[in-house]
Amino acid sequence: MTTTLLTEDQQALVETTLDFAQDHIAPHALDWDRDKHFPVDVLRKAAGLGLGGVYVRETAGGSGLSRADGVLVFETLASGCPAIAAYLSIHNMVAWMIDQYGDEGQRERWLPRLCAMDDLASYCLTEPGAGSDAAALTTRAVRDGGHWRLTGAKQFISGAGTSQVYVVMARTGEDGPRGISAFVVDKDDPGLSFGPNERKMGWNAQPTRQVILDGVRLPADRLLGREGEGFRIAMNGLNGGRLGIAACSLGGARSALDRSLAHLADREAFGARLLDAPALRFRLADMATELAAARALVQQAAQALDRGDPGAPYLCAMAKRFATDTGYDVADQALQLHGGYGYLSEYGIEKIVRDLRVHRILEGTNEIMRVIVARGLTEAFG
Repeated sequence: MTTTLLTEDQQALVETTLDFAQDHIAPHALDWDRDKHFPVDVLRKAAGLGLGGVYVRETAGGSGLSRADGVLVFETLASGCPAIAAYLSIHNMVAWMIDQYGDEGQRERWLPRLCAMDDLASYCLTEPGAGSDAAALTTRAVRDGGHWRLTGAKQFISGAGTSQVYVVMARTGEDGPRGISAFVVDKDDPGLSFGPNERKMGWNAQPTRQVILDGVRLPADRLLGREGEGFRIAMNGLNGGRLGIAACSLGGARSALDRSLAHLADREAFGARLLDAPALRFRLADMATELAAARALVQQAAQALDRGDPGAPYLCAMAKRFATDTGYDVADQALQLHGGYGYLSEYGIEKIVRDLRVHRILEGTNEIMRVIVARGLTEAFG
């Protein structure tokens, strides 16, 4: 990552985060992937640096960072392991939602433990029959005296089964987005259960399970925000979440590029270093340029979100699509530059490729990102 355009505080933030990633994440990433181990102890160490409440206000125990600062954090963490950095991004999205939309009692109850990562958090929007069409979700919350009773299932939930806190979107009213509300569900609430840990192509260092709500009865104070506001809360959370995943793609791809540089400098063929071959140098130059362009777009979108720019969702979708496509492509090219060694797990390149592939799917597929961008481009024409 180039730091020439960063402020002094941002440079210090990147250096501190990079030290943590190199000392506590990168040395173990291959083992965690192989063993499907979720390193909760390491996440709690990260919280000691303020990474459990990146966007949460300082008065609630968070770091109070901007989105522009946050994407630097997640890119740097992802250089150690994209899967762990991505989980931290999701955890922080949930913490931000509670900080932004919760009342004082909810913030006091949940945020200190989330910021310390004594409790982990999961975001529950996607369902078995409602992925890209999130407004079609069927999980229902019905009034039960002074309580709510939730019934339904959520699919592909990161951290599920380990997380203590779940922000769940459920239908409380009419069909479509206006009938959706947000709730905070605790792991210990009766009626909450989980499916088996999914067997996945990548992201093996974090669990992914179905979340099953079988008549989960919640007191009224578990409603997050106002009734019917859930879809807006979900989409606003995803604007930041998309930038987090975009940044994780940049970090993983940059690690793959760095490994390629070192590999080509060490390898010889036909009597010369591979790094001196003009065709390979041009390829490396293109990879670095594409990453720099993606990083600039992510930073532009983050700054727009910080300003409250009405065009921020459009830029977030654009940045998520471009950065995740670019990151995956760069990592795949890095694997090719390693030749047969890139296909071996011990070199770590194939893991990066596997981890980054899902970034083009989650937090809104890249096809849906194109829909959002196209809508922004054409809305003036009716």
